[in-house]
Amino acid sequence: MVTLTLYHREDDQLRRLVLPEAEAARLDALWHELHFVSGDALQLVDAYEQLWQYATQDADPSAFEGLRQPILDAAAAYRAELVAAEPVQIDAVLALARRAWRRPLSPSEMTSIRSLYAKLRREEIPHEDAIRALLARVLVAPAFLYHLETPPPGDASRPVNDHELAARLASFLWSSIPDGELAALADADRLHDPAVLSGQVARMLRDPKVDRLALGFGCQWLHIADFDTLDEKSPAHFPEFAGLRMSMHAEAVRFFTDFFRENRPVTHLLDADHTFADPLLAAFYGAAPPPAEGAPPGDWQRLDGMKARGRGGILGLSAVLAKQSGASRTSPILRGAWLSETVLGRKLPKPPKGIPILPEVPPEGLTERKLTELHSTLAACAGCHRTIDPYGFALEGFDAIGRARTQDSAGLVVDSSAMLPARAADGPATAVNGLAGLRDHLVGHHRDEFLRQFTKKLLGYALGRSVQLSDEPLLETLEGAAGDGVAAMVHLIVESPQFRGIRGRDMLAAGE
Repeated sequence: MVTLTLYHREDDQLRRLVLPEAEAARLDALWHELHFVSGDALQLVDAYEQLWQYATQDADPSAFEGLRQPILDAAAAYRAELVAAEPVQIDAVLALARRAWRRPLSPSEMTSIRSLYAKLRREEIPHEDAIRALLARVLVAPAFLYHLETPPPGDASRPVNDHELAARLASFLWSSIPDGELAALADADRLHDPAVLSGQVARMLRDPKVDRLALGFGCQWLHIADFDTLDEKSPAHFPEFAGLRMSMHAEAVRFFTDFFRENRPVTHLLDADHTFADPLLAAFYGAAPPPAEGAPPGDWQRLDGMKARGRGGILGLSAVLAKQSGASRTSPILRGAWLSETVLGRKLPKPPKGIPILPEVPPEGLTERKLTELHSTLAACAGCHRTIDPYGFALEGFDAIGRARTQDSAGLVVDSSAMLPARAADGPATAVNGLAGLRDHLVGHHRDEFLRQFTKKLLGYALGRSVQLSDEPLLETLEGAAGDGVAAMVHLIVESPQFRGIRGRDMLAAGE
């Protein structure tokens, strides 16, 4: 219960026989950090006193006397080291502030932080508490909470400075702050060099941190960014969903990460023939046997041939199909409206008031589709439903958690055929069957709508604002580059005046 050796090293042979001098020194430094952080030198003083007191009761304490002074000397040396480390830790807070605020600190800002520390110590606040107060000061500052930029006077625009550009880049591609390389280039005023900027964009798209762009943009666009917390599915109907939810969400993130890192063309989002799955999700997709009960989580793998399994692209992601469904049944209306608005960018009118809510469980003898068709015959509903429901009908081959099916929960045959509306009011409708027919129809007949919607969403995400009329030339340029891959679009956005510039103070005040 009481020991004089809190941490015992047994790596002397490793250090002597295996490690080069530099690695041995690094190992020693790590041990020193452990002793410093743990404060074991002070703990040993208390432990020694307890052992000495025990020994005075029924044994000879002289055996411990030789240990007293080395332990006290080590504690005194540690206290001196703590004092010596105080200015180093203040400098570390300043270094953290430089990263958190995404720019070098001004002399007045550094003086302000140091003055706050000195004031707290004069008030007899302990050093650790004072450091915590400094960290709080850094993290509640507007420079950390907001992307603060300095607009030029007048109504003219100017390029943002290198540190502001680095912050924009890191926020866009990584949802983070600039890393060391990006910050160093900004410090050297080199980031506005077109070749340097292009190289940084390419590097950042290859970095694993681009999965934050996959989540922040891709999954947010598809309305599944928070799918890993979805708990609206009926446990009675889908008891397996809780175990699949995290895998479904991770699949979407990995799919978009691959999309950005591998520079896929934008239409790949619709017609991709691969996805990513762990053993649990692979079994759900019928691509592998179910893992044994209690088996540890397996590695993720790329699954090819998804079109042959009736899936492929964003429309085949189980997270998308499950999110646009009810708790215990599918919803062709939700899926159709989602595809129309989110994927194709169409504006749908708000549903009229007083529309009855469909039951969660269809009446006996009715499929989800038939229930929707009866609802859509209402005069107030028919107009919109004629344009959105067919998209949802084509996805009826998947149940409310995105599992492929040929029958619904009542054993009724599922019908996934649909007559998709023509773009022109007087044009012919198109007959399709299932996701494959829907996907081919979208790629063949609505590619321009899909590209425009994706382009608007990506540009708006990059700029942190809604797309404006003045962005139209850039949007057209981006659409033209969509076939070259999404990386080409990202480069064009970053090189654009919209991304690299800031409007004058007078223009901002006027709301232009």
